[in-house]
Amino acid sequence: MIWHIPLLGRRLASAGCKSGTRVRATNPRLSVWSPILGLLCILLASIPSAAPSQTKINWDIPFNTPLPGDSLVPLQALVDPAMQAELLRSLNRNPHWRQLIAEKKMAVGVVDLRDRAHLRFARVNGDEMMYAASLPKIAILLASMDAIDKKQIPESREILDDLRLMISHSDNEASTRMIDRLGYEKIERVLCDPKYKLYDIACGGGLWVGKRYASDGRRYPDPLKGLSHAASATQVCRFYYMLINGKLVNYKRSKQMLDIMVDPALHHKFVNTLDQKTPRAKLFRKSGSWENFHSDSILVWGPRRRYILVGLIEDPDGEQILRDLVNVIELVLHIPGA
Repeated sequence: MIWHIPLLGRRLASAGCKSGTRVRATNPRLSVWSPILGLLCILLASIPSAAPSQTKINWDIPFNTPLPGDSLVPLQALVDPAMQAELLRSLNRNPHWRQLIAEKKMAVGVVDLRDRAHLRFARVNGDEMMYAASLPKIAILLASMDAIDKKQIPESREILDDLRLMISHSDNEASTRMIDRLGYEKIERVLCDPKYKLYDIACGGGLWVGKRYASDGRRYPDPLKGLSHAASATQVCRFYYMLINGKLVNYKRSKQMLDIMVDPALHHKFVNTLDQKTPRAKLFRKSGSWENFHSDSILVWGPRRRYILVGLIEDPDGEQILRDLVNVIELVLHIPGA
């Protein structure tokens, strides 16, 4: 009720209830109320009105809730030339990184989510598919939620616990149990589904899981490079982009996935740096490491920071490179205090 008072005051004022103007009642019996009405209108018109409703996202919504909205602009259509140029220039300032990029041993993708009306995407070696160790476990998570939603596997406590162990703790035994429940063919069908195209031969491949996270079992390598556990920066960015917009399986399952991915148990790589820079932020994350291959992917949601970051590195110093990459990306995004 109170929100309508300023509007009423403005409407009455526009009808003659302005300072220095009397309200003349057309009914003589109401003329005695004219001075009072005039004063009331002036007072009501002076009350500040509520802010008009806007279509921009309220970034104070719960951190683990997908953003509302029906339509979704493809991420590739959101490439920002200025941000793209600044990203490449900033990465190339480091001679070692410049060499890794030239040799296609370093891939980076970043999505700026701060302005819902002006989302921005930039990537370097974005379509270069690389071995990514445990990072592609997010593909198992998606295939599992698809199977649960279609009642192909039960939504049991045992399975939900395995999914949390697989993502937060990167538990290989839990991951292998989920692969065995689903089968490689199921995971492939979901990744190649036209709704997602998270593995797309026309775009260099992308996310792929073709081996149990164990020493035994058959291999099911990807068709392009024969990799068992693969990812590309662009496709992983797309995974998080669709996830935060509630487009992976459906809104309900997207929220479940966010709940599983939030607050990672492992605090290395990106998380090590972000713990120091923004301890209040919510982090949704999956990383991977094996020998010289180091990868990380994260959705950062907190004060002044709302972005997706993906890094894939083939280098013995990949762990430290990923830690340092956060600082460079935040400078590219012009985040205050970065």
